[in-house]
Amino acid sequence: MSTTKIENYHSWLRDAHAMEKQAESMLSKMAGRLEHYPDLKARIEQHIEETKGQLELLQGVLDRNGVDNSTLKDTMGKMAAFGQAMGGMTADDEVVKGAISGYVFEQFEIASYTSLIAAAELAGDTEGARVFEQIRDQEVQMAEWCLTHLPGVTEQFLVRDAASGVEAKK
Repeated sequence: MSTTKIENYHSWLRDAHAMEKQAESMLSKMAGRLEHYPDLKARIEQHIEETKGQLELLQGVLDRNGVDNSTLKDTMGKMAAFGQAMGGMTADDEVVKGAISGYVFEQFEIASYTSLIAAAELAGDTEGARVFEQIRDQEVQMAEWCLTHLPGVTEQFLVRDAASGVEAKK
């Protein structure tokens, strides 16, 4: 039995909600550990607020379409974010790996919302498509910020790491 366009769209809505829950958890853990990178911490904290707004927008799309968000998917996403955060905590170059991972995750979100826009349009959910374009624009801005600032974060880490008695990791 094949899945309909609407069923796929609804499933992807749940996925997007779980993805944003994972992003919120992952970003919160990272921001909570950053001590020596104030620009990165500030931008991550700003994106946490954007992510919370995105979750509200997604919940509105879910509600309007009569779709319950998946508690299981949300929980699995949070567990994945926790595992990623724990793995990063043990790395000596956590801040650089975190910055790279953040950029990669933003690209994943951009691709996910690009797909959701097409699915929403085919499902006749023009309001959903508009919401996803708005969210995608925020993700593009964050990805651009990450890419632009990655060399600076890397340089800052390398300088701190080379200095005697200075913690560079976070």
